[in-house]
Order: sequence, then structure tokens, then C-alpha cells
Amino acid sequence: MAGTNLVGPEVDALELGVVLRALADGHRRSVMTELAADRTDSERGCNSFDLPISKQTQTHHFRILREAGLIDEIDYGNRKGIRLRRTDVESRFPGLLALLEAEHQDGTAPR
Repeated sequence: MAGTNLVGPEVDALELGVVLRALADGHRRSVMTELAADRTDSERGCNSFDLPISKQTQTHHFRILREAGLIDEIDYGNRKGIRLRRTDVESRFPGLLALLEAEHQDGTAPR
């Protein structure tokens, strides 16, 4: 079943301040460190992240990441998938994903 892509900003419109505010939250940064460490860049379900928060709060965090331009959300009606916008983030902010991946590998990602 094809989903509807919930669109974030174009790559040229990604703003460092918005991205840094999105990453300032520990739960959102934890999602991003996992995504950055997964080089397959496959689509993941929102429930595949071990976040100790309600579904409503997860939805809020994924919306913030999408609006910052860090992820794509795909709405399938009864569920959503997310995918890292690796190419866009790397072209706009070189090295950012490497820092997030290193945080994941060091085990210092917030929970």
C-alpha cells in the first residue's frame, strides 16, 4: 500500500537553528543517532524506537524532526513510517550525521 509523503522543507530551506533546536531534545536526538548509525537508510516504523514516551508525544517529536527537514514521514493511514533524509542533511550540514553516528556508537545517546 502506497503512503502519503508528509513533506518537510526543501534542502535549500533547511535552517541550522531549527535543526539544532530539534536535536536539543534527548528523545529526538536519540532517534536521530539511531537513524544516522543505520547506513541502510531503510524506512522504519515509529514504534521501532525504544522511546519511553506516549504515542502522542512520539508523534509530536517526529513532526518536529520532519519540520526541521531531518526525516521524511510516510502516512499509511493506520501507521507512519520514517526515513532519514541523509543526502539532504549531508549536503546542507556536512559532518552532522557523522557526529550523531559517533554519539550512537559511543553509547552516549540520550534515552
